[in-house]
Amino acid sequence: MRGGSPSGAGELNERKKVKLITKAIEKAFERNMKLDEKDRKPVLKLFGGGAATWLISEYDPDTGLMFGLADLGMGMPEMGYIDFNELAALRFPPFGLPIERDMYFKANKTLSEYADDARGAGRIAA
Repeated sequence: MRGGSPSGAGELNERKKVKLITKAIEKAFERNMKLDEKDRKPVLKLFGGGAATWLISEYDPDTGLMFGLADLGMGMPEMGYIDFNELAALRFPPFGLPIERDMYFKANKTLSEYADDARGAGRIAA
């Protein structure tokens, strides 16, 4: 048995591991920071645990701090700062799955517009 499971799924997951913040995403964050705050769109969408979603518009690679809209699946999405390292370390029961990046996410409105819509709906729809 390789990878600790009969199907080798553990080994496959390690090979297919998706990087949460790529070089292209870092460049998009840099471009976003040149815009006025009210005009910034989310650059990154992360999700995990079945109900949690984060839309991130700012990221400081030196401190690991991100700013965005967070929805932990409790019907109260809110904007604020998120520590990237804490988020990346999260594991969701029962299988210990990590945070994932929506590789196909393209923002079509500003972070504030997503926040307004999410507050009305009680969840992020992106």
